[in-house]
Amino acid sequence: MSKADLELLMQRVQTWPEAAQQELVAVVEQIESELQRDHYVATADELRVIDAAAASIDAGEVATTEEIEALFAKFRP
Repeated sequence: MSKADLELLMQRVQTWPEAAQQELVAVVEQIESELQRDHYVATADELRVIDAAAASIDAGEVATTEEIEALFAKFRP
């Protein structure tokens, strides 16, 4: 992709809805972050999801073996 291609893309992006622009910014920031680091750094939203999942596990909210097997059975050929 050339500099001109990027400039044209950025012009089109300015016509996108605000939510789409914000999503693009988040993706670009994530890519930039990964390029600048040797390791992955979770976003604040990802950390909130991880914390919520850990709290659920701590509260005993885990699937049974049977529930897990049934779920996998849905998606296996």
